[in-house]
Amino acid sequence: MNVSVRKIAAFVASGALACLSMVVTAHAESAKDRIFSEKTLTAGIHNGKPWGYIAADGKVEGFNVDIVRAVFEPVGVKVHFVVGDFGSLIPGLIANRFDLVDDSVVITRERCKIVSFGDPELTSVDALLVKKGNPKNIHSYGDVIRNAALKIGGSRGSQQAKNADIAGVKGEQLQLFQNTESTISALLSGRVDGITFTSGTANALVASPQIGASIERAKPFTGRIGPDGKPVVSYVATVFRLDEADLRDFYDKRLAQLKADGTIAKIMARYGFSPDEKAPGGLTSAEVCSATD
Repeated sequence: MNVSVRKIAAFVASGALACLSMVVTAHAESAKDRIFSEKTLTAGIHNGKPWGYIAADGKVEGFNVDIVRAVFEPVGVKVHFVVGDFGSLIPGLIANRFDLVDDSVVITRERCKIVSFGDPELTSVDALLVKKGNPKNIHSYGDVIRNAALKIGGSRGSQQAKNADIAGVKGEQLQLFQNTESTISALLSGRVDGITFTSGTANALVASPQIGASIERAKPFTGRIGPDGKPVVSYVATVFRLDEADLRDFYDKRLAQLKADGTIAKIMARYGFSPDEKAPGGLTSAEVCSATD
């Protein structure tokens, strides 16, 4: 190869590398970069009170909705909420239908393998809804296990249904349903004797004018007991794709600011959560992922 040919080949090669670099850079744009460039973000919710739901006037409201807005709207990003069944939210996130999911999702070790969580926004305990007067006198998962005639239900994919299963509620005694509405229907129709939800969801359902007169929270209620002999608590957090650490880190920084200035406490009070349900100060999602089931 003569000198001229070598120069031409080198020039072509350098041009090809430059083009490849441009392609790689284009494909490497993160969700955070795109969101702040386009000034819009898509969040997945499942239309369940008090987390994220469509109100009677058509507006999107809820505990998690208000947090996402408080994180992004002050920095000029408009949030667009998309409703789906709870069990479809994480698959939809992984499939890039959402930029994040924030709707009563509990941090679990299993979920930590496939998605990334922001730091905890709330502490939650299992609650059981029963018909008014608690006619079957259910006050624990243990009561269900000891009486083979009892059945309880939970939403498919929920941590509360998993907690009941781990506690020992097995087979026909634990019925799984597609969403909150079908789970409530099973209780009201007598197909199950109780339904397990997060404390926040249970409180919202009891307060509902449509069904509140027919149901109540079983009190006291003992959920799943951990190896330390204490009731297992759950932590609710925002969900991100594993490869979007920069978006999650931005979220966590803003969330810490909102906790410090009292915004999160005000949002909790707005939706009926008690101060006892505040996420422990300084607790990170990484710590929960390494410690939880």
